[in-house]
Amino acid sequence: MTQHTPDAAPVELRHNAIGFLDALVIGLASTSPAYSLAAVIGPVVALVGVFAPGVFLASFVPMLLIASAFYYLNRVDQDCGTTFSWVTRAMGPWVGWLGGWAIAMTGVLVIGSLAEVAVRFGLLALQLDGLAENTAVVRTLTVLVILLMTWVCVLGTELSARVQNVLILAQVGALLAFVVVALVRGLGGDTIDGGGLSPEWGWLNPFGAGGAALTGGLLLGVFIYWGWESAVNLTEETKDSATAPGRAAVFSTVLLLITYLGVAYAVLVFAGTDYLEAGEDEFIFAVLAGDVLGGWDWVLLLAVSTAALASTQTTIIPASRTGLSMARRHALPGGLAHIHPSHRTPDVSTWWVAGIAIAWYLLVGAISENALFDSLTALSLLIAFYYALTGIACAVFYRRQLRQSLKTLVFVGIGPLVGAGLLLWLLVESIGDLADPSTSYSGQAWLGVGPPLVIGVGIFVLGLIVMAVWRVRDGRFWQERTTTAERLEADVAAGRAAAAVEDPAP
Repeated sequence: MTQHTPDAAPVELRHNAIGFLDALVIGLASTSPAYSLAAVIGPVVALVGVFAPGVFLASFVPMLLIASAFYYLNRVDQDCGTTFSWVTRAMGPWVGWLGGWAIAMTGVLVIGSLAEVAVRFGLLALQLDGLAENTAVVRTLTVLVILLMTWVCVLGTELSARVQNVLILAQVGALLAFVVVALVRGLGGDTIDGGGLSPEWGWLNPFGAGGAALTGGLLLGVFIYWGWESAVNLTEETKDSATAPGRAAVFSTVLLLITYLGVAYAVLVFAGTDYLEAGEDEFIFAVLAGDVLGGWDWVLLLAVSTAALASTQTTIIPASRTGLSMARRHALPGGLAHIHPSHRTPDVSTWWVAGIAIAWYLLVGAISENALFDSLTALSLLIAFYYALTGIACAVFYRRQLRQSLKTLVFVGIGPLVGAGLLLWLLVESIGDLADPSTSYSGQAWLGVGPPLVIGVGIFVLGLIVMAVWRVRDGRFWQERTTTAERLEADVAAGRAAAAVEDPAP
């Protein structure tokens, strides 16, 4: 949290820079709702048909349970490193370090792709279709967008929040307009080639399409909720830091569920299943926008662009704050712990995240466009891993207090463990699915298996190597006192842990 200099007081992140609503907006923006829906609505419908809303509902369950873990762990440890700090305290430095590494690497994998989507859909919204097809133009603009959003992050958390407030209003407004028009036209019989469907409550049944289809749908569904925890990474910079960031994380998952169900019903009522199954990933929204909104199709295209733009910025936050947290605990080079003296942001770690993300984007993009998509698919491994670790850490950290009340047992112990179990199950299923080269975008085998699995496992192996090397070079982090009982007893003595579970409902 601090950066010491010989002649100056420690520089800290700016306290009370944002409030609950700002944190909520950042949590929502990090998930990029419009882009996430555009990317998965077609593949999910192809897997489960009309039961897509049910899959989105089922995917929400582990997210809500893990959000509960984030809420309670933040109550006792307001550290911007979130999972890294909490897992280290509950389960030891080795596992905690890997949790932090996973968070940082998700940012590296996805930032470039998000910025590219912002560029492509922005050009489409401006009716510059030719430029949107020009790879050199798109990649140049993508790098510039990453640099611009990184600069905004460095300039200050307050500025970042104001930018996000504007972008989320544009995004939600456009999605709302799309949903209303699609439902009105669909219910009135004005559908695409007569393929629209009458809405049914049964679409909310996640088991309607069978177990195998549900598994595949859930793997995609987890992706569209990922990112809400960015609000908690700003805990040191948020007013009422012990509770507001955690509440923002929980509320954002609920708002996302409402948004996803609304859009899923709207597109099924207007377009039906055949049309969605034939769509090409995120560009299905580009086509749907014209069908639903006519000459106003730029509204939805702009929504996807602003969603990806917002998420580009907010995805930098968890990675940079995690890097800061790890560095000040001596788990990474100390230079990453530098905080800008006037902007009060982790400038060094923020620029490092951007630089590595740009390098990854250009390197993988040079291999092929499909390789870039395969790197995104590998995200499911990292997401499930660090979310599951957080759920387990919550139950372990509070294990001596779980018998205080039934609410504590359910919300602090059983719920996070169930969420972690579901995500670990999805992690295992992911590995099996990603091992098949035919399921990858490239359709080719790397080392005999699918490229996404090679990328995901390779990132974990690289993490183990970096961790081992740094352990030899600077072992201070691994010498910290991390015994759960000792840590928890210290918190109870200070009154922090006890206060955290007095009111189990976020």
